[in-house]
Amino acid sequence: GCWWAVERKLLEAAMGDSSGSVSIDVERIYFGGKEHPVRTRYGPVSVSVYGDEDKPALITYPDVALNYMSCFQGLFFCPEAASLLLHNFCIYHITPQGHELGAAPIPSDVPELSVDNLADQVADVLDFFGLGSVMCMGVTAGAYVLTLFAAKYRERVLGLMLVSPLCKAPSWSEWLYNKVMIGTSVSAMNLSVPYFFVYTNLIF
Repeated sequence: GCWWAVERKLLEAAMGDSSGSVSIDVERIYFGGKEHPVRTRYGPVSVSVYGDEDKPALITYPDVALNYMSCFQGLFFCPEAASLLLHNFCIYHITPQGHELGAAPIPSDVPELSVDNLADQVADVLDFFGLGSVMCMGVTAGAYVLTLFAAKYRERVLGLMLVSPLCKAPSWSEWLYNKVMIGTSVSAMNLSVPYFFVYTNLIF
């Protein structure tokens, strides 16, 4: 099965029960989107649009070091998920600068963006396409960006679908620990585990 099943009830509640079976050529639609370069106040992003733009908008944001293809292809090749999503939404996949397919390295003189900047970029994307309120779906770091976007622009968010969201920021003690442990046998996965499995609740 696919992890979409966890969120299906949320979509049905938001959009009405999609009880009818919808036949969709998943591969044709998935690879048939149109890519738009969008200039935001904090630099360019790539947005790939799939589906009927007259339908409600669903914004996706990938995890760090991934683009929409590598992050969401498992979901969109699940026939039930693709059928439900593409029947109800026009999907806008946001890919941050430097994460596009075949992207060149980001020049060293380009300022690093904060998570607040990334959230503002999402708002700029909505403005570019003339979108009002949207559904949002993000994975891990992308879920964190969209959560902050929802906190800053509440009137523009109909709902959030978050997969393994990050719920806390690193502390100074963890920064020092990471510096000390560089070059040891401690793996990057061990250091990142606390950010994937936390008990902190997000409260708006």
